[in-house]
Amino acid sequence: MSKYSVDELTPKRVVEELNRFIIGQDDAKKAVAVALRNRWRRSKIEDEFLKKEITPRNILMSGPTGVGKTEIARRLAEISNAPFLKVEATKFTEVGYVGRDVESMIKDLVKHAVNEKKRIETEIVYKKAESVAVDKILDMLNVPNPEKLSKDEEGYEEKYKRQSDYRKKMADKLESGKLDDKKVSVPIKPTAPIPVFEIVSGSGGIEEIDSMIKDMMSNIFPPNGPQQKGKKEKTMPVSEAFEYILQTEAEKMLDHEKIVREALEWVENDGIIFIDEIDKIIASGSSHGPDVSREGVQRDILPIVEGCIVNTKYGPVRTDHILFIAAGAFHMNSPEDLIPELQGRFPIKAQLKSLTKNDFVRILSETENSLPVQYAELMKSEKVTLNFTPSGIEEIAQIAFEENSTTQDIGARRLQSVMEILLEDISFNASEKGGSKIKIDKAYVTKWYKSAKENEKLANYII
Repeated sequence: MSKYSVDELTPKRVVEELNRFIIGQDDAKKAVAVALRNRWRRSKIEDEFLKKEITPRNILMSGPTGVGKTEIARRLAEISNAPFLKVEATKFTEVGYVGRDVESMIKDLVKHAVNEKKRIETEIVYKKAESVAVDKILDMLNVPNPEKLSKDEEGYEEKYKRQSDYRKKMADKLESGKLDDKKVSVPIKPTAPIPVFEIVSGSGGIEEIDSMIKDMMSNIFPPNGPQQKGKKEKTMPVSEAFEYILQTEAEKMLDHEKIVREALEWVENDGIIFIDEIDKIIASGSSHGPDVSREGVQRDILPIVEGCIVNTKYGPVRTDHILFIAAGAFHMNSPEDLIPELQGRFPIKAQLKSLTKNDFVRILSETENSLPVQYAELMKSEKVTLNFTPSGIEEIAQIAFEENSTTQDIGARRLQSVMEILLEDISFNASEKGGSKIKIDKAYVTKWYKSAKENEKLANYII
């Protein structure tokens, strides 16, 4: 959840937030920040006809792997509290072929949004459901309920106070877990799933139909066998019974129609889809074989990005105002090799640069929850103190940069590989070295690097 309201997310503030986690790539950060702000600007337009005409300025990022393309999109979704989905273009197949069709990305995004809205609504009703669950468990344990006393009873006030005190005492025991092992009989009422109907679109593939058949069969033949009509009871420990009743009561309190309605609206207005490896669906020039299918996938993606209606099991979704961010390394081709129609739907181009040694130093020392911080916290659980000095961090950055330059350039992911082999022995022996303090300076890193080179270990562990 973002700490800023939507109104406060100016382009400068969005870039500042991205800078906390991502080093460099200013052009890409500015592009996504402006795209996000334009959504807010569009929401302020009162003319509904004009509002519909303003569509997102989709972004195409190009650059080597590991330079921050995915991370920028993911962090943008977190900052803006938007439903986000990452997909690989290579996972899709042209309509008519076995595999996932491009509409599945919208369906997956809607499913994620519904689950997230349900989680939020469940948190809202949780306290109320918890109170109901406590009362039901106490009733099952035959704890007297003072609310059931008749006011006309003799000694009503005294009985009411005595039973209230006892019930509160038992509620405290329940909360503290002292009653967890007691057994209670819980009424189990089979509940039919909420009927949701999905329209298989004309472009729906075999996978879509297969998924629907599985859903239908699971409703007809439940996984736990045929359900009996009416209520039945099941004996279980209080701890399990409480969780079951809590979930059941929370589910009853949810307005499922409202959840679905809000989720669909959320996706249509705020959804972000990150399409990775888009360069891999560019044809190499051949007019037959897989090249035909690759171009077919591009043409299938086109209407989704342009704006169309996709039928999902929760209802139809318009894709006109979903923000699409596509990305690829483009080692063997260029963005201009995409079909012209698809190029036109990504008007903003952002080129991400390879990371330098200085970038690696900043990634290790300036970003929040950097790798040194993560490893130090992991070792702290074993009472081992790791101290990364500036000279040690600089040497790690130098090694990562050299490896990227002489072998495969995998960007910032190289740092993870270097850190793993650097701290392999420390991690292995940490449980036996509680209370020790280890300084990771230039001398330590150089000694390790030299040893790894001599043993040819570096080639095996560092990609």
